[in-house]
Amino acid sequence: MFAECAKYGIQPLVTIHHYELPWGLSVKYNGWLGREVIDHYLRYCKTLFTEFKDEVTLWLTFNEINNAVQVTGRILELGMQGIDGKPMFDIVETDQMKSDRFTALHNQFVASALAVKMAHEINPANRVGMMTIGHPTYPHTSYPADVKASRDDMDLRMYFCADVQVRGHYPYFAKRYLRDNNITITMEDGDLDILREGTVDFLSFSYYMSSDASADPEVALSAGNMFAGVKNPYLKASEWGWQIDLLGLRILLNDLYARYEIPLMVVENGIGAVDERAEDGKFHDSYRIAYLRDHIAAMRDAVEDGVDLMGYTMWGCTDLVSASTGEMKKRYGFVHVDLDNDGNGDLHREP
Repeated sequence: MFAECAKYGIQPLVTIHHYELPWGLSVKYNGWLGREVIDHYLRYCKTLFTEFKDEVTLWLTFNEINNAVQVTGRILELGMQGIDGKPMFDIVETDQMKSDRFTALHNQFVASALAVKMAHEINPANRVGMMTIGHPTYPHTSYPADVKASRDDMDLRMYFCADVQVRGHYPYFAKRYLRDNNITITMEDGDLDILREGTVDFLSFSYYMSSDASADPEVALSAGNMFAGVKNPYLKASEWGWQIDLLGLRILLNDLYARYEIPLMVVENGIGAVDERAEDGKFHDSYRIAYLRDHIAAMRDAVEDGVDLMGYTMWGCTDLVSASTGEMKKRYGFVHVDLDNDGNGDLHREP
């Protein structure tokens, strides 16, 4: 596959771990809660960095690593990463479960930092990035409690993980958050040194939407990519309720670059929609074309603002099963795949 990419001038960007911890490791070691998984991950990384040394120089250690910091009403995110050997839905967490979740996340931080260091040693040309969910949060009103809620949301969702992986240490607000939520992270001696020495070369993120934050628990929530939020009355939404926010991408790029001053990359962006065949037999997804064009324009504005934006990839170039809803009819690709929700279709592809 890499050779085929090279033939057409395509530079591969490889995500090493995209929610796919092997089942056997999940069961044997209690997922990423087990410290032993770090060594298994690093052996895997060494294999990749060595085997594909001449073909791949751009790597992401974990997909949407900040998925682990928060529980939504729909899913305990780290269930996707393998805690207790099974996914867990709609669970009310105990204090111990919260501690386990953040300890598992810490182990991923350590694994990522060690992988960054290894990648640079094996091939100095390697550049290794982190990947996070990019989800700007605005105050729902100018009420100070709403402003505080939006700031807390961004601190936890965006900056908690990014500070560790880019700056090399836990953020200043982590101590109080962990204390107030009765969370204890199990660390080993030397872990904080590892984090400091294994910072990433660039920061990448997925971007689909934004939402509001409110101190009022009665306000309506919106759907989203793993994270839910309060509906923004000024934004339109997709058929699945994901709010479309073009300016939000420019704002997020500026905020992240101002905070970290390292290259940024948008590695997921797109709109899920029902694509209907027109009378001429073709799929005319003008809504998707407009969505991508407008988001690219927002990135251009951010570059003009001074942001170091190193690249962009959309989600995804061909239709695939939507992770959030488990269906084919929610299509993202600019290439249509002939398959429906019931598995009917011959899988042929067309623009």
